[in-house]
Amino acid sequence: MNSDKAINLYDILNAMEDGIYITREDHTVEFMNHAMVKQFGPGVGKPCYQVVNQSEVMCPWCRAKEVFEDGTGVHSEIYIPRKNKTYRIIEVPIKNLDGTISKLNIYRDITRRKDQELKLRATEQDYRRLFENVAAGVYTSSKEGSFLNANKAFLDMVGYTDKEEFLSMSIQRDLYVRPEDRIAFQQMIEDDGHVINYSVEFKRKDGSTVPVLLTAHTRTNPAGQVIGYEGICVDQTQIVRMKQKIEEGRDFLNNIIQSSPNAIIGADMQGRVIIWNQGAEETLGYTAEELMGQDVRQLYDDGMAYELMRMMRSPEYGGAGKLRAYPLNFKHKTGQSVEGTMSATIIYDAAGREVASVGFFVDLGVRLAMERQLSRTQEQLLQSEKLAAMGRLTSQLAHELNNPLYGIMNTLELMKTEIRPDNKRRRLLDMALSETVRLADMLRKMLSFSKPDQEERSPVDINTIVDEIMLLHDKQLREVDIKARVTLAPGLRPVLASKNQLRQVFLNMVSNAKDAMPSGGTLAVATSGNGSHVRVEISDTGSGIRPEHLDKIFDTFFTTKTESARGVGLGLSVCYGFVNDHGGDIQVESQVGVGTTFKIILPAMAGDATLPKTADNAPVVP
Repeated sequence: MNSDKAINLYDILNAMEDGIYITREDHTVEFMNHAMVKQFGPGVGKPCYQVVNQSEVMCPWCRAKEVFEDGTGVHSEIYIPRKNKTYRIIEVPIKNLDGTISKLNIYRDITRRKDQELKLRATEQDYRRLFENVAAGVYTSSKEGSFLNANKAFLDMVGYTDKEEFLSMSIQRDLYVRPEDRIAFQQMIEDDGHVINYSVEFKRKDGSTVPVLLTAHTRTNPAGQVIGYEGICVDQTQIVRMKQKIEEGRDFLNNIIQSSPNAIIGADMQGRVIIWNQGAEETLGYTAEELMGQDVRQLYDDGMAYELMRMMRSPEYGGAGKLRAYPLNFKHKTGQSVEGTMSATIIYDAAGREVASVGFFVDLGVRLAMERQLSRTQEQLLQSEKLAAMGRLTSQLAHELNNPLYGIMNTLELMKTEIRPDNKRRRLLDMALSETVRLADMLRKMLSFSKPDQEERSPVDINTIVDEIMLLHDKQLREVDIKARVTLAPGLRPVLASKNQLRQVFLNMVSNAKDAMPSGGTLAVATSGNGSHVRVEISDTGSGIRPEHLDKIFDTFFTTKTESARGVGLGLSVCYGFVNDHGGDIQVESQVGVGTTFKIILPAMAGDATLPKTADNAPVVP
């Protein structure tokens, strides 16, 4: 055994995946390959029964005597408990160079294959038991219209005791009450590959009929061709009985709790609905048929059902097993939230075990809506008080300011007489006088702040108003290092509007932009039109408006200006009211630290509207 051939043989044996070892006639191990050592540990020089079975006596499955005496190989399958594995063993005699005989043992692990065989046999047995014992009728049939097999439940359903007689029938002629139902069934299953809950009537052997629900799918050969069908038939008589039981249970509940105007909901400890009264139907939109037996947790927000059970089991919410008037929202069938209060209790059996819970829900939606409406009314009253206070304040201001304003107006009128009409300074005086008149008019309007403005409107050139406003602010903007860029689109249609109101809108917008750039920046004003509307965009590079303030900037009395003298929260509110009253809109886009853009959109006059020839349209002569 020490020759080069033996060494080569050992190398070959070591390369094999099966466990291999060689023993002498006295059972002493002469050689173990790597796979055998890996599985059983080293054992050369030891008795094989110590190595394989960790025993001091020969293994009960040992067939060494046959191998050595008969000189033939043997095959066997054994289970070794210490390894919890099954092996296929091959034992063959080999002749050594010195003439002695040894035994070659090959151990192949077949545990996985044996397990698969057992599982397959178990699956076949389970399928057979299911086929024979399931309460529904189970069958296989040919495409031509005869049964190949059927379980006892199917035979019982249609009143047959002799299976051979049943299998020999024509399905379309002898089983279907309406043969056309068989044709329709075949068309559906051939088109879709399956039929689910197809309602038909079968004929029993005694001539009576039984309604069934038929569910089936096709059987195909290896080539994919349909050769038959297999499926399940459910006797609908049982379903009718179940419906009767549900109706009886519903009638019983109606006799006890249907008179309650509040929602009464009961559920077992698995969360299945067992009580659902008419009040619950009216409050939450679901019928009892829709929710009986369904999971009650779908009616709550996530985790709320568990929280309710925790509170009911706690003594802190009305005593152990009870919950008193806890605020709760239910989910209506439409997805809306239903507000109310829940009182609930746990139902126990005679042994003290929890078996169900019952809740009494009071819908408070109407009352809460009334309370919210009352709150809004109170806010409106408060707002009205603010407006009334503003009216009183403006009345006093108007009285005090009117006299100096008229003095200024008279002074400007006198100065106009000293300057030629075609001089640019004369136009500046006209603008100053116009703004002073507008200021006096504003004071007058503030006395009736809440009344709609009835000022007469006429065709107005937006470009002219924008140009005048920017000319008026030119010096102020330059003083605070603000660069103005004005882009006026030619050919804009006129707008039917109050010129004074539009001047106030643009003045307020430009003033706000200037306030937003205390350290300088760029103010861009551009006009544009699309035929039906005229647009004015006023953009600044100022501090911007915070996102949470964007929805409030047009609210009355809302202001972000901290200086008490600079902002009372009326500017943008008045501007929005003017533009909205003209059928237009104001849009705003802003980013903190980048700037703000206001877009004033006004409807343009249709047709061939032209601007009136007034002094405001006269050319400017420097």
